[in-house]
Amino acid sequence: MKIPFSPPYIDEYVEAEVIDSLRSGWITTGPKVLALQQEVSAYCDVTHTLCVNSATSGMMLALHWFGIGPGDEVIVPAYTYCATALTVMHLGAKPIIVDVGDDFCISIKAIKNAISPRTKAIMPVDFAGFPCDYDSILELVENSDVKNIFSPNCQNQRLLGRPLILSDAAHSFGAKYKGRMTGKLADLSVFSFHAVKNLTTAEGGAICINLPAAFNNQDVYSTLKLWSLNGQTKDAFTKSQAGGWKYDIVYQGFKINMPDICAAIGLAQIKQYQNVLLKKRNEIYDYYSQKLSAFNWALVPKRVTENAEGCGHLYPLRIKNCSEENRDRIIEGLAKLEIATNVHFIPLPLLTVFKEQGFKIENTPVAHSLYVNEISLPIYPQLNHEMIDYLVNQLSLLIDEIHR
Repeated sequence: MKIPFSPPYIDEYVEAEVIDSLRSGWITTGPKVLALQQEVSAYCDVTHTLCVNSATSGMMLALHWFGIGPGDEVIVPAYTYCATALTVMHLGAKPIIVDVGDDFCISIKAIKNAISPRTKAIMPVDFAGFPCDYDSILELVENSDVKNIFSPNCQNQRLLGRPLILSDAAHSFGAKYKGRMTGKLADLSVFSFHAVKNLTTAEGGAICINLPAAFNNQDVYSTLKLWSLNGQTKDAFTKSQAGGWKYDIVYQGFKINMPDICAAIGLAQIKQYQNVLLKKRNEIYDYYSQKLSAFNWALVPKRVTENAEGCGHLYPLRIKNCSEENRDRIIEGLAKLEIATNVHFIPLPLLTVFKEQGFKIENTPVAHSLYVNEISLPIYPQLNHEMIDYLVNQLSLLIDEIHR
């Protein structure tokens, strides 16, 4: 039985929305992007959202808006995709890579130990769609000891008066923390709408703006939008209207806008996200957990805890007492059966670009211990119980053969 890892969810509603965009005569940034921004804002209970061409671009734009550059430090977890740290490096700043807890999320203690006068931002990562402990992070940065050593070098930093909390929420659209939606948990939150994500626009992302009262979130949105379009005072849709050709360039901006043809996919999906896509993912996640709990080798991940509820983006199974070598053999064995699995993630200090910067895996032992025996199982709405039963059965047979 062939089981792919994460195919996109394309149904007749997606097809109709995309065709509507194609037939409208306008396929780049325009009314469908605006509509998707409004839908995301409403879903996450924030006032303003900007759609961009990727989460990576969105994080870089957010850091740039906060004035982060050479000489600055940004704290990131070791257990994340490389983009989290690369966005920092692209701006000439230094990522400070710290360890995570047993839940794969950034360690509060590690953040505390890493904060210095050069710390300008903290980037918690909602791994696998499970939210970090945002209240503890906010409590830490609001502490007088942290605020007293914070050294602002631009107006936005002076207004905030502490390190920015920029949530890498690439995985967590639809997750909740203490009853609040992701997107509303940090100063700024960036979602990914990449093809494998719960909600997709093929490629794309969104920045949710949730800054404290010292900021005007409408003004921040307008600034980010301007900067995402090369600093141009009119977007292409407005310029295309009769007599609307004249514009100015008022900032040395970027080109990271989302086109309507991509927004159309997300617009169709978000309208059925809560009651269809997310509901199905959660059912699949819970069915996996039910099946796998019967095996003493399975370290079953939690989708719901006392404070948080994940959105089932990944199913990060860990194999008890399994070596990295045997984990890889299990993955290869499943691949021979046409069952695609994955590993999320290779910790940053194991990747060449970060090793060359002097980062060592020995300094993030929890991240390393999670990585060596993690297998990400397929999870998406098209999966059914028969496919999961087959996968779990074959996985069990392989573990008995390899791991015992």
